[in-house]
Amino acid sequence: MGTDLAETDEVERSTVSTGARHEGVWRYRGSYWGKMALGISVTLIIAYVLIDVEPRHNGGSWLGYTLGTAGGGLILWLTMLGVRKRAMTPGRWSLKGWTSAHVYLGLSLVVIGTLHTGFQLGWNVHTLAWVLMMIVIVTGIFGITVYGILPRQLSSNRDETTEAQMLETVTDIDRQLFDTAQPLDADGAAVIQEAIDETPFDGGIGQRLSGKYRGGGTARGLADFRARSSHGDRSLDELYDRLEALLARKQAALSRIRRHLRIKALLQIWLYIHVPMTFALLAALSAHIVSVFFYW
Repeated sequence: MGTDLAETDEVERSTVSTGARHEGVWRYRGSYWGKMALGISVTLIIAYVLIDVEPRHNGGSWLGYTLGTAGGGLILWLTMLGVRKRAMTPGRWSLKGWTSAHVYLGLSLVVIGTLHTGFQLGWNVHTLAWVLMMIVIVTGIFGITVYGILPRQLSSNRDETTEAQMLETVTDIDRQLFDTAQPLDADGAAVIQEAIDETPFDGGIGQRLSGKYRGGGTARGLADFRARSSHGDRSLDELYDRLEALLARKQAALSRIRRHLRIKALLQIWLYIHVPMTFALLAALSAHIVSVFFYW
């Protein structure tokens, strides 16, 4: 368990560093690749408008083949980022430079791929390849955006504590709740036990991503002890006050950890769409190429 938590903390530190790097890819070398992608896109749009193709623009024209070849080659090159990330090197083709090119040239595919279709989209494998390409681009935009924003929020929420320390805080509060609740009657003990049983990991993926959790045992226990009126028994009132304070602390600790888990989930969830969709795109692209050259 200790090793797992240490690895988690290392991943979190790496995530903050990665976030800073992703933020820098937008401005790398004065947004060199952004200017390059913009120049390519504008040039292709002008060429598309000025070049007359009969009877109309389509993927089977010489311009369509040119755009398709360029787009297909670019897609294959973009998929190499996963391999390139395993090597940290400086210079023009540093990882940051490669990532910057990946982002901006990936965006240019919106223009290249769409012009290649000639705006002729239908229910076929060719349109499927275009749709998958757009999904990959959109999820990529989401990923680069969250990596530029969320790591700071992750670091701020942690406030120089580790995930292991945050979890240990909850465990310590649960221990205090158990010890303090010993004098309670059966009903009161059941309320406290329900609060102790609640963990930061309760709830599904939807709740984790939204950060909206239904009232759990801790919230119900806090409301219960806040509603208990004075019984005229000083020791009993003091017991209720201590339990209320502990429940409030646990509720705050749960909220903090759940914010932490939500940010981590948002940093990771896009990859579960982006990567599989990339492989699906490669498969659809292969089918598109085979159908064009062997069946048309």
